[in-house]
Amino acid sequence: MMRKDNKMRHRRGVTLIELLLVIVILGALVAIAIPRMRESAQNARANACATNIAIMNSQIEMYAGDNDGTYPPNLTTITADANLFPDGAPTCPIGTAYPSALVNNRVDDSSHSH
Repeated sequence: MMRKDNKMRHRRGVTLIELLLVIVILGALVAIAIPRMRESAQNARANACATNIAIMNSQIEMYAGDNDGTYPPNLTTITADANLFPDGAPTCPIGTAYPSALVNNRVDDSSHSH
């Protein structure tokens, strides 16, 4: 009489096919995730840049309020003021420079290329 243990072998480990299948699935997930992470990082930098521009425009208004309605002649006038920017001038997270010339007493974000 055959013992039941001989019929039912206990499998140890994984087969090569199973291992390759896991590797293929992981590769597909990585291929999907990496472009989305890059896109998210670019969106975050663009949003940080837009926030910096909004802050600078706010500080331009504060400057005008403190100077009897006279607006600054250029962006450097306000970014160099330690009262308005105690931590120094904001830098663009994308790496491009903010325009120093003001358009209608505003930092023109359309001329700031990303």
